[in-house]
Amino acid sequence: MSTTEPGAAKPFIARRGQARHYGMGPMRALFLADCAQTGSRYSVSEWWQEPRTPGPGVHQHEEDHIFYVLAGTVSLFLDGSWSELTPGSCAWIPGGTPHDFQNRGAVESGFLAITVPGGFEEELPGIVQWFVDQPLGRLSGDA
Repeated sequence: MSTTEPGAAKPFIARRGQARHYGMGPMRALFLADCAQTGSRYSVSEWWQEPRTPGPGVHQHEEDHIFYVLAGTVSLFLDGSWSELTPGSCAWIPGGTPHDFQNRGAVESGFLAITVPGGFEEELPGIVQWFVDQPLGRLSGDA
């Protein structure tokens, strides 16, 4: 977790061109706001996947997530089953809930993620390295 003092947030504007980029092969994350800017309250990021890209696999975090689909169709594993989320769809993922996401479609998909509390972004360098060591493949067209 961040050493930033909780509650020390100040107003700010996040510009997409100033986001921190994390490439993971055919998946990438852009962090628009993190602990340093939000007083450790939350982080805001965009996650993008090229067509027919698997996700990280079923996993869970201590933090809560809110996913809001921006583009394409996001296949989300939540509560033991897969659902197809289209732009404008929103999912609440309480901390400790097993989940996964994939892009099974033929066009790029993306979602905005709000993570509460902040701090998940501090894990990204290790996550990027994990994907370097275990590159994402591609889903078949039938997935």
